[in-house]
Order: sequence, then structure tokens, then C-alpha cells
Amino acid sequence: MRVIINEQTVELANGTTLQQAAELRKPGADILIVNGFPAAAETVLQAGDTLYLIKRGEQPSADELEFLMAARHTPGVHSRLKQACVGIAGVGGLGSAVAVALARIGVGRLILADFDIVEPSNLNRQQFFVDQIGLLKVYALTDTLRRINPYITIEPHAVRLDPGNIPSIFAPCPIIIEAFDLAEMKAMLVDSVLEQLPDSSVIAASGVAGFGDNNGITTRRVSARFYLVGDGSSEAAPGNGLMAPRVAIAAGQQANQAVRLILGEEL
Repeated sequence: MRVIINEQTVELANGTTLQQAAELRKPGADILIVNGFPAAAETVLQAGDTLYLIKRGEQPSADELEFLMAARHTPGVHSRLKQACVGIAGVGGLGSAVAVALARIGVGRLILADFDIVEPSNLNRQQFFVDQIGLLKVYALTDTLRRINPYITIEPHAVRLDPGNIPSIFAPCPIIIEAFDLAEMKAMLVDSVLEQLPDSSVIAASGVAGFGDNNGITTRRVSARFYLVGDGSSEAAPGNGLMAPRVAIAAGQQANQAVRLILGEEL
């Protein structure tokens, strides 16, 4: 009979138990899942069952992780994500969340740039931890991303971006995420990409503060290579601060627009 074990089709004898399958395919596995639910080791398998055999605490090999991710995405989609390069300018609330999303789906190369350090106030919305306070954000985030997916390439640049270094840092990136807080920095990044990197698109954000309408945050195409996420109006101000839920909505849209561009889709 045929079953699926860790996303691979396997032929087993009729009457094979879950324990026997585990001993055959992954000795030492101590978490045994059948059709989405934990099952007893003596469970008799049926044709068409889907099994996940996990050894607690074990890191999968690069090949195994890639196979599992490809099965989730479909192989054609995964291969394009794996070959992609995305630049992220600023790794605070928006940029760190975008980076986590892209690392989780297996975007093969991420280039990060930010000069700032992790501060306690960052923890209300940014993808950092208490024990990372005081570290440069790009290095703290690189460590986190490598824990999520150790098989992608991450290039951190602890530098203040300006029109002089943006072209060299982000030259390999067909897609660049703008994730700054200050309006003048946002404009500088967008202008620099559009003027100096003619083969790159930029996905910027404006208007993500507070806890306003979820559906007010949208993605629109401003020009051929410029996309803008946000509501366009909710600026951070006293009484209307940047908060994790709404920032995450915008970051998710930026990440998803990057994926759409990688896969050849546009708005």
C-alpha cells in the first residue's frame, strides 16, 4: 500500500503499524502524526494515510527541509523563491516582520541594511527579543532568521543608507522593501532606487500607525516599479503610535507583494 511519509510517497506492506513505519523510515522519531493528529505507535496504517515522523529537537537537513517546503509551495514556486533576492532597507517594525515572512517561505537571499540598535521600546512591534537589547538590529535579526531557516543566505549591512551606498548594497536585488520610519528617509530610498537601480522595483509603506481600520491598509501600484502599502494618512504621533498588529498587516502586504513580483504577478 502507498502512504505519504514526511511529504514523500512510500510503499509499505499491508498491516504495517505506525511504529514499524517509524523504525523503517526515521528511527528514533518520538512524535508520530497520522492524518494531522498524534497517533499511538500500534496504529495500523491504511493506504493513503499521511504521516509525519519527527525526532524532537532535531534540525532537518537542507535537502529534507527543502523537500518539505517545496511540497507546501509546489516545486515550481519553491524553486523561484529559492533563487530570489530581496533587499530590506530598515529592519524595525516593518522590515523585521517582512524578513521573517520571506525567510519562512524560503526566499533564497535577503540583504538587510540598518544602522540602529535594538532598544526596549522596539519590542512592542519589532521581531526582536529582550536578550537582544543593545545589539545592532541587522545582526540580531540575522541570528533570528538563521534559526528560522539556516539554509538561506542573509547579508547584514550595519550602515546608514544614503544615495551613495544604496546602489552598491542593493545591486543584486530586483525587489527592495522600504521600511523606514521617517518620511524623508522613505523618499530618499524610493528616489534612489528608481533613479539609480533601473532594473529594481521598490515596495514602500506610508500610513500604518495606530489601531485603525484593518481594511484601510492597501497595496497600490504608483508607477511601473513603485508600489505603496498603507492607508496614506495615519502618521505616527502622540496618541497614535506604531503598534504591532497594524504594522504586521502592512508588513504582510509588503512581503506578499514581493512574492507576487518574484512569481511574475503584478497588481
